[in-house]
Amino acid sequence: MAHRSVLLQESLNALALEEGMTILDGTFGAGGHSRAIAERIGLTGTLIALDRDREVFSDAICRELGTLTRFIHAVSDFRHAGEVLDRESIREIDGALLDLGLSSTQLESSGRGFTFQKDEPLLMTFEKDPGDGTVTAMAIVNRWDEEDLTLIFREFAEERYAPRIARAIANARDTRPIATTTELVDVIRSAVPAAYRNGKIHPATRVFQALRMAVNGELNAVMDAIPAIARRLRPGGRLAVISFHSVEDRVVKRTALALVRDGLLEAIAKKPIAPTREEVQENPRARSAKLRIYQKHLSTDTI
Repeated sequence: MAHRSVLLQESLNALALEEGMTILDGTFGAGGHSRAIAERIGLTGTLIALDRDREVFSDAICRELGTLTRFIHAVSDFRHAGEVLDRESIREIDGALLDLGLSSTQLESSGRGFTFQKDEPLLMTFEKDPGDGTVTAMAIVNRWDEEDLTLIFREFAEERYAPRIARAIANARDTRPIATTTELVDVIRSAVPAAYRNGKIHPATRVFQALRMAVNGELNAVMDAIPAIARRLRPGGRLAVISFHSVEDRVVKRTALALVRDGLLEAIAKKPIAPTREEVQENPRARSAKLRIYQKHLSTDTI
């Protein structure tokens, strides 16, 4: 399934793009948003793209974007955007986009266990080749206490059967380690009621979400990145953030609200922008997406 950028037109409008702007795409992914931004800001503009997965920056994509704008890319978590900007001697930016969802390529083709629809190793790391000290989903599932598993399933994914699933995982790993996505799915299915197993949403969806978020420190990254990026915006610059589930959206809202109260940002709209019915029909993965837009106060110093 080809990746489709969610809320693409809405994101472009949110950033109020013009030729010559300097824009940060903190979550490059399949490059759909970046490509559209590059076309808007043109050869006199600058696009800085970040992603933790070095494979997304193929030579072909970099060449293509380089024909549209001044294109800078870095293999980096978006929480470190300030360091990347410093290395490039970029003091301030006109706008930034954070799309917190995974691309279809990451879900279906990474081989690192993001999808429960394939039998893959339980890694779930955004990095292709995690080092020896990197936390993986396999380590969490097999080493974390039952209480900690319950907590992340509840807090990161609002899994209603979190205690039952955590207990089933603890029992299963006593026999042998849980090493693959298929093994974990089997444990989850055995732990939940039949009606839940056969519901519209796959019973492993929330557990896989929670594990991915824990492995990659996603919520902490959002809480670190939003203030850091906001301080690098020029007065009047825009920050657009797309989230895909309620836990993530709450973190975005609360983090930005603190900056609104401090006088650094202002919310462009009280309610987030949701995808149209037509977009959801064409791309079901967009159904839970929410776009929040903030602008830096005109009277605020950039740094």
